[in-house]
Amino acid sequence: MSIFTKIITGEIPSYKVAEDANFIAFLDINPNAKGHTLVVPKKEVNKIFDLSKEEYTQLMDFSYRVAKALEKTVVCKRIGMSVIGLEEPHVHVHLIPLNAMADIQFAQKVKLTNDEFISLSKSISDNFAFISLTLMGDNLIIFSLIVPSKIPQSESGLYKISFLI
Repeated sequence: MSIFTKIITGEIPSYKVAEDANFIAFLDINPNAKGHTLVVPKKEVNKIFDLSKEEYTQLMDFSYRVAKALEKTVVCKRIGMSVIGLEEPHVHVHLIPLNAMADIQFAQKVKLTNDEFISLSKSISDNFAFISLTLMGDNLIIFSLIVPSKIPQSESGLYKISFLI
C-alpha cells in the first residue's frame, strides 16, 4: 500500500484541497514553493501511462481545475506541472506555483507552519470549483457544482440541478 493510499484512506493526515470520487489533491508537506500540491488518483497505479486513456484524461482535467484554484490563491507567475513518479509507486502530479526556474527543480524547499498549511489548504479548497454539464437526451442538461466551504453541501458534497432547455 502506497503512502498516498494511506492518505486517501485517512490512515495518514493531509492538508486536502480538493477531492472527487476518483481523485484527491493535497498540499505537499515538503514543498518546493508555497502551494505545492499533489494530485493523486484514488486507484493505486504505479506509472502514469499505465492509467487508461480515460483515467489519464480525467486526471489531467482534475489537475487543471486544482491548478486554476492555486492560481487564484497563491501569487505566482504560473503553475508548473511535473510528473516524475520515482519517489512513490503511485501516480501523482506535482502542481507548483512558480516564480523562478528553481521552484520546479526539487532542490530548494520552503517551510510552512501547521497553521500556514491549514490556512492555505482552506483557501485553495475555497477556490476549487467543479462544474460539469452533461447533455442527457435532446433537451435535458445535468448541471453539477461542487464548491467546498462556500455553500452548504449534502453528505456526498455534490448538488445536481436539472433543467430543460
